[in-house]
Amino acid sequence: MRILAVIPARHHSTRLPGKPLADIVGRTMVEHVYRRTEQAELVDQVIVATDDTRIRDTVTAFGGRSVMTSQDHPSGTDRVAEVAEEVDADIIVNVQGDEPLIDPNAIDLAVAACQTSDGGVIASLRRAVTSAKELWDPNTVKVVCDREGHALYFSRWPIPFNAASNMNIATLRERIGDDLLPSPGVFYVHIGLYVYPKRLLLELSRTEPSPLECLERLEQLRALENGIPIRMVLTSYQAISVDTPEDLEQVRRLLGKRSL
Repeated sequence: MRILAVIPARHHSTRLPGKPLADIVGRTMVEHVYRRTEQAELVDQVIVATDDTRIRDTVTAFGGRSVMTSQDHPSGTDRVAEVAEEVDADIIVNVQGDEPLIDPNAIDLAVAACQTSDGGVIASLRRAVTSAKELWDPNTVKVVCDREGHALYFSRWPIPFNAASNMNIATLRERIGDDLLPSPGVFYVHIGLYVYPKRLLLELSRTEPSPLECLERLEQLRALENGIPIRMVLTSYQAISVDTPEDLEQVRRLLGKRSL
């Protein structure tokens, strides 16, 4: 199987404009993501999919490969699909362009799960929630799975709800606070790395945004609403997405320590 990793990267961002080009200890964010993705043993090729010439030129300058894509894509998945349409590959990996600390081993873990399927499953990653603060954070997506590890639902809301608590949401939030995690081992965070059989990715990109996808603003719900299963591989990898200036400073500190 030929495996292609695509990193969607756009310059526009409401909270952190131009973040793919943000400097992190001497390299742009997009270069950090690219270099770490290259280290995944199961990935044959890496391409940055962008709609901005500044990002394309930056990738070219550090020796990477970049492809210009439409400015009209509603999601990263659609941008990745545009690239996949023109490339000879069996499996497509969608690597988030705002995770400069992406673990190559995590990529391989998800790819392996897709390789061993019958071609009808998307693979992704989940890990256990580690704090109540994380549980209540709408920027941290939660996932509920069946007994075989396939996603039942994704939400920005804390799921599942413990009905046995006999408390309403406001009381539950007050009782839990930001430190005490209820029912450890029940709640899981979704790590936004996707591995698609090419056929499934192209099929999904041709469907309209779904009602739940639009409501939650979570593109992975489009797959579930169209009956496409997502296998959620359990990992301990803790992704750090750069969405705010504070996130950027945190990553700079972490990478700065590693380079010492």
